[in-house]
Amino acid sequence: MQVLKRQIGLWGAVWLGLGSILGTGVFVSIAVATQVAGAGVLVGILLASLIAICNGLNSAQLAASHPVSGGTYEYGYRYLHPWFGFMAGWLFLLAKSASAATAALGVSAYLARLGLAVEARWVGVITVAMMTAVVFLGVKRSGLINTVIVAVTLLALLCFIALGFPTTTQSPSFSIEPRATMQATALMFVAYAGYARIATLGEEVVNPRRTIPWAVVLTILLTLLLYLGVGAVGVRGGITQVLPSDAPLADLLQLWGYPLPSKLVTIGAITALLGVLLNLILGLSRIVLAMARRGDLPGFLAQLNSDRTNPPGAVISVGVGIALLTLLGSVKTTWSFSAFNVLCYYTVTNLCAWRLPPGERMFPKGLAVGGLFACGMLAFWVDWQVWLVGLGLLGILSLVYGLTRRAEVG
Repeated sequence: MQVLKRQIGLWGAVWLGLGSILGTGVFVSIAVATQVAGAGVLVGILLASLIAICNGLNSAQLAASHPVSGGTYEYGYRYLHPWFGFMAGWLFLLAKSASAATAALGVSAYLARLGLAVEARWVGVITVAMMTAVVFLGVKRSGLINTVIVAVTLLALLCFIALGFPTTTQSPSFSIEPRATMQATALMFVAYAGYARIATLGEEVVNPRRTIPWAVVLTILLTLLLYLGVGAVGVRGGITQVLPSDAPLADLLQLWGYPLPSKLVTIGAITALLGVLLNLILGLSRIVLAMARRGDLPGFLAQLNSDRTNPPGAVISVGVGIALLTLLGSVKTTWSFSAFNVLCYYTVTNLCAWRLPPGERMFPKGLAVGGLFACGMLAFWVDWQVWLVGLGLLGILSLVYGLTRRAEVG
């Protein structure tokens, strides 16, 4: 079996993690979670980061002990049962493809805010094509472009925090309503979920047993600091006043009388969405590669290019799939539905970590138990209609798995 070349170092992995995380989560979902929990969103951000670190370390030790492309899809096959791997792979593909299409459509919405009259669907398709071309260049070149994208995004967020702290003087009442805080925690957990991209790319990481855990922890801690800064400024500045909005941070700066920084934050939101799209295509192509290797997808998708830096068939198929979803013009995947799917995915991850043999374990088994309990519980703190649809989707995937395996036996 051909394997991808190892060429991602520690800070390369951290930048890829940040590029995967800093998107809709920081620019939109903090505002949505604030609307749910008020100042309690800060507690939600902190709790979500602790759960993310738990899951991140479990993902890290799995990736370190089994450093191949595919993430939890591969871990489910190895440590649990093929059903778990199959389910994790397809849930990731379906949920993240829709998320990627949403990010592509979001770019056109932010361009319109800059005064550019654009047709959302075609701008979205062109954006997908551009990011697919970047990923086609290989993970090393993709990483360099991702670093530039993340740098612009960080500049925009730091500008928002720096201007917001001296401008806002409001001291909100800090009351904690348990149910609202738990719902905000579930919503904010998804805003950390991009760190899994580091584990998904485990086959390409240099010295994975050391690099992956450090990269995951550093990524989550840096994200936590940014989220707390943005959340604190948003709460003090009355972010709920500008809702509903597809760009609450930019609107808040406009409300404070900062039109030029508002444009910078809008540009930062565009680069954030580009970074998320780039990293989603990168991660999805590696899941497709892993599924093709095991026969859950056509075998030609597992072929690598001559220098073993990319699976071209997997990259192109992912780009085409996302572009087709983008052409629909409106991908109505709610943040709560994404939360349910991501939490189910990490439930499988934690089950795999719990089953790790003692010789491969890097962290206490209690970490896996804690992550398993937290993900399983939070999945059902979203609206009941959402998790009911999610359970229905799991049932359909189980039926597909059963029919597929029966056909293979026959």
